[in-house]
Amino acid sequence: MALLLRPSPPPPHLRLLLRRLLSSAPTPSRLLPVPSPSARHLFRPRVVAAVVPGRNGVAVRAFMASTAASDAMQEKRVAGEYTAANVQVLEALDGVRKRPGMYIGSTGPRGLHHLVVEILDNAVDEAQAGYATEINVVLHDDNSVSVTDNGRGIPTDIHPQTKKSCVETVLTLMHAGGKFGGSTSSYSVAGGLHGVGLSVVNALSEALEVTVCRDGKEYRQRYSRGKPLTTLTSTTLPDESSRQGSCIRFWPDKEIFTTAIEFDFSTISSRIRELAFLNPELTITLTKEEQDAQVQHNEYCYAGGLVEYVAWLNTDKKPLHDPIAFRKELDGIIVDVSLQWCSDSYSDTVLGYANSIRTIDGGTHIEGLKTSLTRTINSFAKKSKIMKDKDISLSGEHVREGMTCIISVKVPNPEFEGQTKTRLGNPEVRRIVEQSVQENLTEYLELHPDVLDSILSKSLNALKAALAAKRARELVRTKSVLKSSSLPGKLADCASSNPAESEIFIVEGDSAGGSAKQGRDRKFQAILPLRGKILNIERRDEAAMYKNEEIQNLILGLGLGVKGEDFKKEALRYHKIVILTDADVDGAHIRTLLLTFFFRYQRALFDEGCIYVGVPPLYKVERGKQVHYCYDEADLKELVNTFPTNASYNTQRFKGLGEMMPLQLWETTMDPERRLLKQLTVEDAAEANVVFSSLMGARVEYRKELIQKAASMVNLDHLDI
Repeated sequence: MALLLRPSPPPPHLRLLLRRLLSSAPTPSRLLPVPSPSARHLFRPRVVAAVVPGRNGVAVRAFMASTAASDAMQEKRVAGEYTAANVQVLEALDGVRKRPGMYIGSTGPRGLHHLVVEILDNAVDEAQAGYATEINVVLHDDNSVSVTDNGRGIPTDIHPQTKKSCVETVLTLMHAGGKFGGSTSSYSVAGGLHGVGLSVVNALSEALEVTVCRDGKEYRQRYSRGKPLTTLTSTTLPDESSRQGSCIRFWPDKEIFTTAIEFDFSTISSRIRELAFLNPELTITLTKEEQDAQVQHNEYCYAGGLVEYVAWLNTDKKPLHDPIAFRKELDGIIVDVSLQWCSDSYSDTVLGYANSIRTIDGGTHIEGLKTSLTRTINSFAKKSKIMKDKDISLSGEHVREGMTCIISVKVPNPEFEGQTKTRLGNPEVRRIVEQSVQENLTEYLELHPDVLDSILSKSLNALKAALAAKRARELVRTKSVLKSSSLPGKLADCASSNPAESEIFIVEGDSAGGSAKQGRDRKFQAILPLRGKILNIERRDEAAMYKNEEIQNLILGLGLGVKGEDFKKEALRYHKIVILTDADVDGAHIRTLLLTFFFRYQRALFDEGCIYVGVPPLYKVERGKQVHYCYDEADLKELVNTFPTNASYNTQRFKGLGEMMPLQLWETTMDPERRLLKQLTVEDAAEANVVFSSLMGARVEYRKELIQKAASMVNLDHLDI
């Protein structure tokens, strides 16, 4: 008799799970039914195509897969099998060339200049280690850049792992360098930590030449797009020669960068100035060679370090005291701070650096500074006679009003976010910074009671101004930009409610506003006319700013929120804010006032790429039935040169946007297909801060000096007089 063994039924919870998996009926479970191969034909959808009206009246077509489409998709799926053969392994630096933006941020001007920064930071690391005192940067006339230092020079001996020279190892391999810390590291503190900077520059260069002077010999090698063209050769230096260090010269690859290969002197100059302030023992020179032009040459050396940096930032302001500076070293971490309050400034400037790298997104060192600063000043305030009401507590915003502060930390093992190193994450740095600020600032203010009284008076005035502006702030806070009744009366809004596709033109006066309103595309373009010149907020406090009607219209119309609060891009009503003013002196002044407002009120607008300047044409040229628009004198001359010598034509110079017909304004300035817009970003916050303070601040003598220096650059024929 055969014994029939029946398997025991599965437990209840497994039966439930199997039922859900095998059932094709709708089920509230989040587990989706999985068809078996034999039942695959049951899941072929039939053809359905629907056209539904969109929000703005534009038809939106919704598709569902057809049987034919499903078959095609199945064939495509089979043809595109994902197996080991599909996995690419990029050799050496091919990955950098494949995705350059991951390493340098972009393939435009910013990424191009980042190449220089990578090489420059390596040279500065030699100075921070105590081995280099001079760095020379040359922008050659063939669009190449060379960076030379007098440090130890890149090692040239054979590396035990790669069996290649150390020069070739660091230039061709990712994550190869001497800055990873530990007992084998040659640097106690360094900005280049990932071992990729030099190799990335090599990979993105059409050609690169490296020269190393070390141990009485000069070594040379040439590369192209990350690959060595020659071997490392050496020649013996003369006995009397004491040359030492490294020189990297590179030619950026035109196949990689989307814009013209052209290095901006002022952009590189700003970074070099920062490094010179942060490293007082270092001298850096910058030279630009130009064919048939005068060579530009600057030398940067600031023995005063951060004290000179703060003094430079506050050049056109009225300081309440001399810069305060202190240093603390603990557990291998060095903290340098310099700060100063000014009576005629109503915003704060706090710049943070970690291992000489600007941390534009802040980090633990900035957090520790702000926390300790607020706590220390409040501690003094409660003991001071200036503060009558001891229950009042000053916020960080009140304490920092009018303050300029530079904090530089040197950390052996910094934790940066990404290769661009925009934020410091070491938690131990915050504790050391807090302790340093509290101890040193307390000691200084106890020894200088007059400075303490000035700072407390400034902070108390900031608190009073904030209380005086409370009603206006609450008005801004409570008025919803979604209600039409709260929007400015002169705002001509667009039909679209999607901020990403909406744009607003801020125009000068009612006449220009009228032409713009008639010429715009109402679907996505809004118009906000301004009544004259807005308030210069560089010279006024917060209370006066919130009471100004034009400022309120801007805040409400754009959805900017309240100053000092975290910026929220999703709260903006338009992601493209276009300043459109006349091409004259008044137009330039209004544009500068608006830029000052945006920079001081909500600087993040520049970081998010929301601020644009519209460029209207300056000339209209009519020749027969043909009409041409020229944006400057150069355009006009180029156009006229294309005409026959005896050609008859008429030239009209536009004095204002109000003179243009709506159709002309649309065709030349507002049509996305033909217009010229300039997007404004802030590359150097310190430089921008100085420019706004100089142009819009209360100190007339510095503005007068600026005008006198720039007088030789002005074409008298272009003056509107």
